Amino acid sequence: MPIVDSKIIDSIVKELEIDDIRKASIRQVGAVVRLAEQRTGTEFIHFEMGVPGLPPSAVGVKAECEALQRGVASVYPIIDGIPEIKEQASRFLKAFVNTDISPVGCIPTVGSMQASFASLMIASQLDAERNTVLYIDPGFPVQKLQAQVIGVNIASFDIAECRGKALEAKLEEALSAGNICAMLYSTPNNPTWMSLTEEELEIIGRVAKKRDVIVIEDLAYMTMDFRRDMSVPFRPPFQPSVSRYADNYIILMSASKIFSYAGQRIALACISDTLFNRHYDALKLRYGMPKFGAAFAYAFLYSFSSGVSHSAQCAMAAMLKAACDGEYNFVGDIKEYALRTAKIKEILTRNGFNVVYDTDGEEPVSDGFFFTLGYKDMDGGELLKELLYYGISGIDLATTGATRNGIRACSSNIKPRHYAMLEERAALFNKNH
Repeated sequence: MPIVDSKIIDSIVKELEIDDIRKASIRQVGAVVRLAEQRTGTEFIHFEMGVPGLPPSAVGVKAECEALQRGVASVYPIIDGIPEIKEQASRFLKAFVNTDISPVGCIPTVGSMQASFASLMIASQLDAERNTVLYIDPGFPVQKLQAQVIGVNIASFDIAECRGKALEAKLEEALSAGNICAMLYSTPNNPTWMSLTEEELEIIGRVAKKRDVIVIEDLAYMTMDFRRDMSVPFRPPFQPSVSRYADNYIILMSASKIFSYAGQRIALACISDTLFNRHYDALKLRYGMPKFGAAFAYAFLYSFSSGVSHSAQCAMAAMLKAACDGEYNFVGDIKEYALRTAKIKEILTRNGFNVVYDTDGEEPVSDGFFFTLGYKDMDGGELLKELLYYGISGIDLATTGATRNGIRACSSNIKPRHYAMLEERAALFNKNH
């Protein structure tokens, strides 16, 4: 017998008006699980939400409290960022990515979600003929939802099927029609935890320059490929990035995971100097601001939220500075996720499960924040539905643009007491299937 009565799960799904749990969003799955816990008293293994499972950075908390005591809560912050955060963001990019972006182009946003939303929106308005965003998948499902909300077309392909030199032909095919305004990806990748290689990033940068396409690089999990120690500022190895190969790009850099500061909704859109200063007739006609960087801040971000919380900007500036100064080893803190994932994978694979995206080019995929999980020949939706009956959650990989069957899982909320629970439930699932 399963851990949870299937009728209870099915009734909650119906109550929440979810047409098909197999196609449910991350938040919808989370809502189902919370109600199931309340009604059954059974604690679930929460693999669905990518919520930080570590304490927030003490550096950030201290700086934010001090800022509030100074009275910043009564003062509107500068829309494109207080001077401290812009300067430290530029330093941080040099220290950990080894790339140069002027402080003026480092603009705080209300989380990376706002940064990607603004980036997609402005990119889609530069040329009426370019009405499509290319997603290098698998990827974060909500970033596709953003394109739907904006009214932009979506194109995508699964990077796992065209690694290395094969990527160039795939990109050329995707961009040859001339309708792509921007391409978006994450590295390390959400959900598979694959990381793009320098060769692949060079290909992306070169093809983007040739086709005049903006690259949106989501570094929400920067330095979290723990196969290499990227913890020492201003010293290699650095976080791989397209910024060494492209001209027109935006790096999304968030405090949520690397600093465990998700609740304060603070991130940065770091716009390359070339793109920041580029003039577009469409922006001049529509907003009276031809420069890309000016329109990004004073048309889009101004209309979205009129800036980012003043105290959160102070916190972010302090965390960036401490990391650059070598006083705060944030990479050492978040390596805990890799240790958790390694233990979880060991339990699951011993009980009949498999890692769906198990290789990263020539190497085994890194252990980190996310991983992918499959079972025999079950498709992702079927596996998700069955796992919920055993008190284990996740999201269907199909919602991420993946071509392989399985679910995305996150190790962030797993505590030591959960390992025995997972062992018991995985063994029971395997026995019954």
